[in-house]
Amino acid sequence: MKKIIVCDAILDKGVDLLKNADDIELIEASHLSKEVLLTKLADVDVAITRSSTDVDLKFLNACKNLKALVRAGVGVDNVDIDECSKKGIIVMNVPTANTIAAVELTMNHLLCSARSFVNAHNFLKIQRKWERELWYGVELMNKTLGVIGFGNIGSRVAVRAKAFGMKVIAFDPYVAASKMKELGIECVDSLDEILVQSDFITIHTPKTKETTNMISYEEINKMKDGVRLINCARGGLYNEQALCDGLKNNKIAWLGIDVFDKEPATNHPFLDFENISVTSHLGANTLESQENISIQACEQALNAARGISYPNALNLPIKTEDLPNFVAPYIELISKMGFLAAQLDKNPIKAIKLESEGDISDYNESLLTFAVVSVLRGILGEKINYINAKFVAQDKGIELSHDVLPRSGYSNKISIKVITDNSSLSIAGTIFGDSEQRIVELNGFDIDFKPKGKMIILNNNDIPGVIANVSGILAHNNVNIADFRLGRNGFGKALAVILLDEKISKTILAELRAIDACIFAEYAEI
Repeated sequence: MKKIIVCDAILDKGVDLLKNADDIELIEASHLSKEVLLTKLADVDVAITRSSTDVDLKFLNACKNLKALVRAGVGVDNVDIDECSKKGIIVMNVPTANTIAAVELTMNHLLCSARSFVNAHNFLKIQRKWERELWYGVELMNKTLGVIGFGNIGSRVAVRAKAFGMKVIAFDPYVAASKMKELGIECVDSLDEILVQSDFITIHTPKTKETTNMISYEEINKMKDGVRLINCARGGLYNEQALCDGLKNNKIAWLGIDVFDKEPATNHPFLDFENISVTSHLGANTLESQENISIQACEQALNAARGISYPNALNLPIKTEDLPNFVAPYIELISKMGFLAAQLDKNPIKAIKLESEGDISDYNESLLTFAVVSVLRGILGEKINYINAKFVAQDKGIELSHDVLPRSGYSNKISIKVITDNSSLSIAGTIFGDSEQRIVELNGFDIDFKPKGKMIILNNNDIPGVIANVSGILAHNNVNIADFRLGRNGFGKALAVILLDEKISKTILAELRAIDACIFAEYAEI
């Protein structure tokens, strides 16, 4: 019999599925201390956890037979996915069970932000004072709500806000404008338009490198005075110190927060402000949501224990011993190339195409899967994985293809082309020696650099003085250049890959883009 352990408390509706399975031995450990829990893990096949259990090296070392882990919820911040992958453990989550709960909590904070409901309630209930003139609010009717991120939750918030008579505008560079228009939502082309136009702003993006601190000092300064901000998505999307300053100087009239950068947040500076509504990460805390999470998590655990399927898998354990030695570096290389492509072109994606030369072409299908995940992960975060990648791409109308090309001078070579609404981006790479990864072509320019580190990609008209201008801007801002790689196409254009010792600000990037000869400049990290 397969063993499934439930490490944290989930509702009985899911647990009953495990109890009633004749081929499963259930270990209920949610009532145990974490020290005792470790002693129960040695021979379990599947574990179900929540946020109370850290799936770290200590936990994983106690597991001798673990095949799969189900995180009963969306976030996997407490799961060491890389270590799980090394040990061949499939990590799954339950990403959609709490959608409506999160939507409705967002609406709760939105309404509270307009009417100071928390303060008015406490003033009467706790202080027993009846002073109506203190609690003048604003109406949602005819106000503009800016929605950042138009996925399952953001789109539903937008529809509900329209029912209150709000004008709703949305920004999501990875969602086609047609999908917003179908719902009667105005699609804007830039985050700045959200910042400048909105009376209320709510954010619904995954937490990635791109979205962490997405709203900080510079962005808040662009907002209307008296703006009201909501975050029921992930902690850290708004820069918390910038929010505190905005609350102090009344730039921000109200802040509705359900998530914090570090939790629990019982001594957080936010708690000292009156113009704020705070909840303790309650986005999934409805009976319906918890039942859905419990049932879906236990169904996934049953399927995994029986070897039937691994829905919502977030990783794919690669047994390199089953692959020819030369393949593994190409798998890592295509992932890096896809991740780079996603950073360089943020327009809605129409197609992803993989091309290969040499013996590596036998593995095109697998390479394409890795390419798709790496391109879309920066957009979709935890929602995209190696199991569902092609289905997600198909659902978003992204065409996938792979092709074999004749050799062009390399023993093996792979390339990825990402086609968007307005452009296309191509990156090609190869492996030198046994494992040295190199990018050898970028958008038609022959170039040679390692896909690692902080870098500026600069495309410019090939005229004198550009390198001097670039180095001057970086030197003025005390940014050191680690390496400078240049490619020229013979048609008056050049492309530089400038490796840096440190990350650059948006201001520096804007200075580079202002160079007369600049065609485009982007910052990327690998």
